[in-house]
Amino acid sequence: MLLTLVETHLRRTGTPPTRFGREAARDPRFVHDLRRGRTVGDRLLRRVTAYIEGCGR
Repeated sequence: MLLTLVETHLRRTGTPPTRFGREAARDPRFVHDLRRGRTVGDRLLRRVTAYIEGCGR
């Protein structure tokens, strides 16, 4: 679910995956790792979700 949300955001905004990872998760490899099956905890999930929601303003 998170990966789908992130991929949709990347397509909609044209943001490069490394930039998104750096800004949303403080990890430039975040999107790459998600694509390879990385799981995230609740805290990081909330941070990334809040980042995506904040970009819509």
